[in-house]
Amino acid sequence: MPHELIERVQADQVQFISLQFTDVTGAVKSVDIPISRLPEALESGVWFDGSSIEGYARIQESDMRLILNPETYAVLPWSPAERRRARVFCDVYLPDGTPFDGDPRGRLKRYLQRLKEEHGWVFNVGPEPEFFLFKRHEGVGLHPVPHDLGGYFDFSADDEAVRVRTQLMEALTTMGLNVEMGHHEVALGQHEIDFHFADALTTADNVQTMKYTVKAIAHQHGLIASFMPKPIYGINGSGMHCHQSVFDTQGESLFYNASDPYNLSKLAYGFIAGQLKHARAMAAVVAPTINSYKRLVPGYEAPVYIAWAQINRSALIRIPRYTPGQEKSIRAELRFPDPSANPYLAFLVMVAAAVDGILNDVPCPPPMNSINLYELSPEERAAKGVGELPGHLAEALAELEQDQVLRDALGDSLYQAFMRAKIAELEAFRTQVTDWEVQRYLERA
Repeated sequence: MPHELIERVQADQVQFISLQFTDVTGAVKSVDIPISRLPEALESGVWFDGSSIEGYARIQESDMRLILNPETYAVLPWSPAERRRARVFCDVYLPDGTPFDGDPRGRLKRYLQRLKEEHGWVFNVGPEPEFFLFKRHEGVGLHPVPHDLGGYFDFSADDEAVRVRTQLMEALTTMGLNVEMGHHEVALGQHEIDFHFADALTTADNVQTMKYTVKAIAHQHGLIASFMPKPIYGINGSGMHCHQSVFDTQGESLFYNASDPYNLSKLAYGFIAGQLKHARAMAAVVAPTINSYKRLVPGYEAPVYIAWAQINRSALIRIPRYTPGQEKSIRAELRFPDPSANPYLAFLVMVAAAVDGILNDVPCPPPMNSINLYELSPEERAAKGVGELPGHLAEALAELEQDQVLRDALGDSLYQAFMRAKIAELEAFRTQVTDWEVQRYLERA
């Protein structure tokens, strides 16, 4: 494989390799090397200083090593031909040769490998990340202005937004993503690009690839691409619905049961039950920003209540209808993650919650089909055993602190780093004076 990678790099006329890894908040970090250093990097890795990376090392433990994953190689299509660049995702190791436990990608990779070795399970995810395209302001000001006037699935034969989205899909395809479709979403300037499901590690890599590719190409068009969950008050926010399934190592679905009224297996019911049980703590990781909880409110399609259903989009988990002959398409759609999440950590807590439900026979509540959960009173929801997601980030973090299953999945290093980053975010927000406060209190206080 290393020899094949060197041949591909030469054939692609790449000049620089971007060695990429991810910090605890989901930000992509990069160490760039010229191709002359690639053989050495493949053989021995590349050392870097991790002391300034969010969630990595203290100063006295700063030396870390990047180990390349050649199968993740892809040319960055927006880089100029004379300085063509490619990327490779890396795993992070300590000087003694052990994996760094605070590496989000490495932590997910090891969890999934144990799942395969101990149970023969492969956790698959097919995400639907939404994003906005905004006009770039030349002057001062951050208030976003949508780039177009389209609506949900609107068609335009000659629209700049369509051309940008098409270019995005072409770029992602050249980078190895199996793009299924792209379309305009409900809100002005809002778009979605879906790609085919894959194992959770590959999918997390794909989400990271999509996010920085969308931002890079939008920038070339003078636009801002934003994966902020709720950038504009009063309109739909951006989610990242995740279609999930479990296969065996031979590629057969473990969710399907022909004799069940919903075509779900016992394993699938345990999967759903586990995610419902841990939903409030999961929220801290899959909806990890203060802004995330501006999206998770009634009235804008985002789920708030902890329930599952087949035909009810107000439920937290939806089971799409089964098409005869397509057993592999049986899946559970988790609807409350958003694209601000670190995908490695999000998929890690999602699968850990599900595995707890499967292995410990957590009872699955009945589905809430044909019931608009938003129209029920709190008493009616309580009578049906339907809980509610946290209303803000601090509440979600408190839930995560009490959830030992998810904390064990993250490991102490990642958990502590994540909590430090989120508490700092809360403190920074607490001391800010917002436009809403000025408008409300400036003259009346």
